[in-house]
Amino acid sequence: MPNLFSYGTLQKEQVQIETFGRILRGEKDVLSGYKLNMLEITDPEVLRKSGQKYHPVLEFSGKNDDEVEGVLFEVTETEILQADEYEVDDYKRIETVFKSGNKGFIYVGK
Repeated sequence: MPNLFSYGTLQKEQVQIETFGRILRGEKDVLSGYKLNMLEITDPEVLRKSGQKYHPVLEFSGKNDDEVEGVLFEVTETEILQADEYEVDDYKRIETVFKSGNKGFIYVGK
């Protein structure tokens, strides 16, 4: 099963239930070489689900001391596609390796 890293609103149970129909299981992990910026969300459905106008967005820095903490969730292939729909067009999904050595998908700014 694929892993999906959340550093923001996908950690909210309400967002998980509305996006995937269930509460996700996962473990804390750390992503090195990235930092967080904020992105203004204009998609009304995403605004409704998250209740937040600004969402964090990963930006590659390449510096090992830049770290982002989050949760690496176990998801299905179908749920990856559901997450793609939730994450607006300002994000793109890529696969990477985390501090734990586990692989997973992250959403970065386009």
